[in-house]
Amino acid sequence: MTIWFTSDNHFGHENIIKFSNRPFYNVDEMDATMVMRWNEVVKPTDIVYHLGDFCLGDATASRKYFAALNGVVRILGNTWHHDRRWMKSIMYTGLDAENTVDILPPMVVLEFHEYGDGKYPQVLVLCHYPLVEWDRKHYGAWHLHGHCHGNYHYSSGKAFDVGVDPQNFYPISLEEVAAIMETKT
Repeated sequence: MTIWFTSDNHFGHENIIKFSNRPFYNVDEMDATMVMRWNEVVKPTDIVYHLGDFCLGDATASRKYFAALNGVVRILGNTWHHDRRWMKSIMYTGLDAENTVDILPPMVVLEFHEYGDGKYPQVLVLCHYPLVEWDRKHYGAWHLHGHCHGNYHYSSGKAFDVGVDPQNFYPISLEEVAAIMETKT
């Protein structure tokens, strides 16, 4: 099982192609490419942490996209942004039995012992938005976010935009994140 991170697919959002200068002719091409690239790397038993702006559509549209994607999706519950159209209804009605999606709080702190220093686990702080400060930042905690479509740059700290735009429309694995964080101060 591999753990993946991603954000800002904006499935079904035609205007995101123009807003983020995405290299797609239309929304159908964009959606098909992102589903293909997701499934190319994510296996059915993998876990994907999605940090928000999954789908611009309603609950029916989001179910269609979730059904097409491999893995167990754990998505941050940002009910005030693009996901608001589908997320609130799914929080109350649930997804179809064949879909595996967990809706998490808007900010999540994870700990991974295999990436820690042997004494303490590696802490990851997940939020849709980039943070200036985060839990245990000064003790080496990593901050993963989306929202910026690759257009935010940090002055310090181990923060990283896992959105699809800077990742060539693929999710990024925990192992890849760890390698990137080794290069940051």
